[in-house]
Amino acid sequence: MNADHQATLTPGDFANHPVNIAWSAESKIDLFRTMIRIRRFDHAALKQYQAGKMGGWFFMSVGQESVAACARSLMGPQDHAITGCRGSGHAVAAGISMERDMAEHFGRLNGCSKGRAGAFGFYAPELRHWGCHALAGSQTPLAAGLAFGLKHRGENGAVVCFLGDGAVNTGAFHESLNLAGLFGLPVVYLIENNGYAMGTSVARSSAFHGCLARRAEAYGIDWDHFDDGNPYEMRARLHTALERARVGRRPTVIEIATYRYYGFSISDANHKRYRTPEEIEEQKARDPLERWKQHLNVQGILTDDEAEAIDLQAKAEAGAAVKSAEAGEIPSAGDLERYVYWEHDHATAAGMAGRHFFDPP
Repeated sequence: MNADHQATLTPGDFANHPVNIAWSAESKIDLFRTMIRIRRFDHAALKQYQAGKMGGWFFMSVGQESVAACARSLMGPQDHAITGCRGSGHAVAAGISMERDMAEHFGRLNGCSKGRAGAFGFYAPELRHWGCHALAGSQTPLAAGLAFGLKHRGENGAVVCFLGDGAVNTGAFHESLNLAGLFGLPVVYLIENNGYAMGTSVARSSAFHGCLARRAEAYGIDWDHFDDGNPYEMRARLHTALERARVGRRPTVIEIATYRYYGFSISDANHKRYRTPEEIEEQKARDPLERWKQHLNVQGILTDDEAEAIDLQAKAEAGAAVKSAEAGEIPSAGDLERYVYWEHDHATAAGMAGRHFFDPP
């Protein structure tokens, strides 16, 4: 969409927050670069899915890129991340290469999870990124466990757990909040509220007062609520939560209002029925990616030609990822026994004891 038709981004007082005063022009460009890379990866993967080259599930992040990009801009090597099903964008933001991400969607051995998980993979332990999880809310107790580990070992750091608005209604999430509040765990539960849990609006699926994050009050946990339109605001308020975790060893629940331009998944054929085309176009008119590009242009940080060059580079990177995935090795039948148990793959003493379910009779 033409930037002239975008709502103007007004930084406000959040631009004077210490975390933003120290925010360099190059880092602001990097935020745009991360957002556009996520979008181009999704568009390239969508094309391959529609061409029948990918199977299984596929969840697009188009429209929601600023959440992953802003959160990652504040996270350091001591921090951990874990996501729900809509996690390929978070994987790109975490630093997993497009080649490994795309190959995972193709089910190839050069995928980041050896082609085993597809959309529910994207693990990168070396980046402290603990993948996508299929069942709504299933990642939330894992995040609590990661945070408990940090606290138990006396390590500085925070765990950022991304989840959707539908996941807040699961029992696992509330059990996790209880433990996080009780034990004082350094975890930030970040709800990406795109308005729809699968095909059901938040108003029809959740009972709440004010916002979903306010449920944290029941567990004595701090909470916050804002939208994805102003990266200065997002960074300032996310920074507060991250520091509460790292320094204060306390959890936070944050809800960020966002929007997905496509369906819940690639199989969601009714996404233009349970919401109107007018609603979708209205949301596109405030596209956070385009607004940020326009802002950088107005500030004299990024020219139109430079933005175009970054976009072309992201498209080329996504195209190369597709070629690499197509050339990747398809797992053999024998590979089904690999990458399941560490003990089995490495012939450890523990692996030599007992039986495995895939052993022949």
